[in-house]
Amino acid sequence: MSNGLARAAVRFRPASFAGTFLALLFASAIVTACGVLLQTGLTASVQPSRYADVPVVVAADQQVELTVKRGEEHETIAQPLPERARLDAGLTATVAALPGVAQALPDSSFPLSTTTPPSSSPSSSEGPGLTGRGWSALGIGPGERLTEGRAPADGELVLDGASARAAHLSPGDTLTLTAPTGSASYRISGLAEAQPGSPTAWFSDRTADRLSGHPGRIDAVAVRPAAGTDPQALADELRHALDGQAQVSTGQQRGTVEQPVLHEAKAMLTALGASFGGVATMTAVFVVVSTVALATGQRAREFALLRTIGATPRQIRRSIAAEAVLVAPLAAAIGVLPGLALARWWFGELVARGAVPSDVELGVGPLPVLAAVVACTVTALAAGWFAARRSARMRPAQALGEANTGPGRPGRARTVTGAVFTAGAVALAVVAANLTGATAANTALGVVLCFLVAVALLGPWLVRGAVGLLGVLLRAGGAPASLAADNARASSRRLASATVPIVMVTAFCGTLVFLQSSLQHTAAEHVRQGLTADQVVTAQAGRPGLPAGTVERAGQVPGVSAAVGLRPTGLVYQQSDMLATATALGVDGDPAALSAVLDLGVRSGSLADLSRSPDTVALDATLADSLGVRVGQRAPLWLGDGTKAEPTVVATYSRGLGLGEALLPGTTVAAHSSSAYPAQLLVAEAPGTDRAATARALAELAPGQLSVTDRQGYAAQADRERELSGWANNVMAAVLAGFAALTAANTLVMTVLDRRREITLLRLAGTTRRQVRAMLRWEALLIAVIGLATGAAIAWTTLTPITRALTSSAPHVPLGTALPLAAGAALLCLAATALPGRALLRSRPTPNH
Repeated sequence: MSNGLARAAVRFRPASFAGTFLALLFASAIVTACGVLLQTGLTASVQPSRYADVPVVVAADQQVELTVKRGEEHETIAQPLPERARLDAGLTATVAALPGVAQALPDSSFPLSTTTPPSSSPSSSEGPGLTGRGWSALGIGPGERLTEGRAPADGELVLDGASARAAHLSPGDTLTLTAPTGSASYRISGLAEAQPGSPTAWFSDRTADRLSGHPGRIDAVAVRPAAGTDPQALADELRHALDGQAQVSTGQQRGTVEQPVLHEAKAMLTALGASFGGVATMTAVFVVVSTVALATGQRAREFALLRTIGATPRQIRRSIAAEAVLVAPLAAAIGVLPGLALARWWFGELVARGAVPSDVELGVGPLPVLAAVVACTVTALAAGWFAARRSARMRPAQALGEANTGPGRPGRARTVTGAVFTAGAVALAVVAANLTGATAANTALGVVLCFLVAVALLGPWLVRGAVGLLGVLLRAGGAPASLAADNARASSRRLASATVPIVMVTAFCGTLVFLQSSLQHTAAEHVRQGLTADQVVTAQAGRPGLPAGTVERAGQVPGVSAAVGLRPTGLVYQQSDMLATATALGVDGDPAALSAVLDLGVRSGSLADLSRSPDTVALDATLADSLGVRVGQRAPLWLGDGTKAEPTVVATYSRGLGLGEALLPGTTVAAHSSSAYPAQLLVAEAPGTDRAATARALAELAPGQLSVTDRQGYAAQADRERELSGWANNVMAAVLAGFAALTAANTLVMTVLDRRREITLLRLAGTTRRQVRAMLRWEALLIAVIGLATGAAIAWTTLTPITRALTSSAPHVPLGTALPLAAGAALLCLAATALPGRALLRSRPTPNH
């Protein structure tokens, strides 16, 4: 009987299931998209290119790993390194000495800039960028071999044939190169075949080690096993012999050695799929539960009639379960298709922005699809069962009476549970306000989730309270407004179902959008207030950085009073049981000159003390608080390449966001950075100096390689880069907003269409069509106001501890963003009530309605 009732309900009353179907479809789409991104983050890999012919590669671990105790369990957490970690060159001999190793070739690379000199070319011009390598690395890449000439001695190089032909060079010619350690001319001793698209210059091992900027360190050791030796067995033997000194990679893991950025990309995709996916799934569950509960509640009269003709509570529940099984899997299966399209578009945008390597493929598998279908089906089953349990267990006469009068106040269990979640959200907000950094951000996420659960449970009480406050104003707005206030108060559960999606979209999207706007606003303020340099010199696009010696030569330019070079890098630090990263700058030149080009708002200590030892650091006050250190104490950190360090804090400052959360001596950063080139040069001019003449003189320090701008131009460029970095947050907000907006509109349409009897009675009582439409508009505006106000309060409560922990300031809410969002929510409510309302008003009212 139950299955027959379910099939009949779906067949003969399809309109009543349309809202539930759409909610499940949207939920399935968003869960599928997040699941696909998560699976990609867990399984992403790249095919090895340079190491394609080398079965075993030994390299440094590109992550910081930390084992923490959580409860009774120990968990290992990992954080990708901001810079490339390298090996000690002496490890090559250790690997080569092991049985079964035929070759152990040290591999290292460093960027070079070239200039084709007039003596060896018809005209002087800029040449292409090259990769420098040691002679021992020749033969690691597929097809690499010497084709002409001989191996290089000191002061010589072997050039790849394609680059030589493009520059009209041959053995015996001279090539001028700019390496991390300076510029010099080298005689070409031979030509070699290189991998296509990989311009390379090979030096003697001793010369390459000196030029690289990281002497004594190599990128990896390429290992070829002896004849008859199994590569996997050799890899296991290497792991045992090295005992944690390095990672041993085989198979597709070799591709990750070539592209260490894959670690960061995988972490980003995993976080996006898991963290945002969890929030999005929670939102989807809320929306589906609310929609299914509304659809089930609208059929209370039908269930009451079934009870009066003898249907048992079990049959009612089985009928609802059968309906869910009929509708939910189909809706979820259809929602998978737009979910896959969303995931593919999202992933493509991440690749286009350089956040994910281009040769990583989107991992589309059955698990995300299965998870979406199962999650939607189980949610629909649970929501329908809970929504109908009251009608199912009531006596037939009581059920029919309540179906005619509407449900009463929320039950005691629901009210108590909602009050508990409200108290929990308030308690978490107080705790988050006293935390710092990532811990505050993670705690604040619990705040918004607890508040949303409380709103879902206490929605009727929220609506009744809000209507009580706004009712006075509405009753002064004429008969339609007064009628809207009375209807809203009498049908608080109906309005609560329509209000919850508006609260969710406002709370979640407000948190995401205005967190980003707060960070961007504070960073922009720090850059504009902190950057006092008159000129900023950077390398032109495609150049690895400023040539060596640029900082010293800039200080000798007439009219320059101070010149300081900066090397951007990153740090890793531990906060509680988490690992986090911080931006950092290496200072080239005299740190005492920093005050002439940067005003970081020093709170304690002196930035000039960075020069007294390479084992020193200056920290942004927020980062210092997160680490719990003060001036004179040692800060436990990992440098960019994973080297553990405890430098002494010599100063703290307040304007680090947007500039650098830590300052280190340039020599310290250079030894632990992927690139040994300085990236920026800040110049202060003497009073009365001709700024245009100074800019020309600075550009001539390395003709054709440098770009010079003023502080306003640099600040504008920094703003554009921050907007690009905030793209991910804006997309997440847009996805959630679109999902919640569609479901909110869906819910509003369902509530209006269910009011046919009510509107018919109003028309029979003499209410005009115009008055009914006005009443619906007032109700829509009431829903929008309640949803926006509640969601904004939740977002503000959530944002405040985060922004104070990250920026030491209150949230920044630009009106240019907030007002359009509010207007969009109001227009959505008006449109979603006006259109079905007009449809109901087209028919002439009769007592039979």
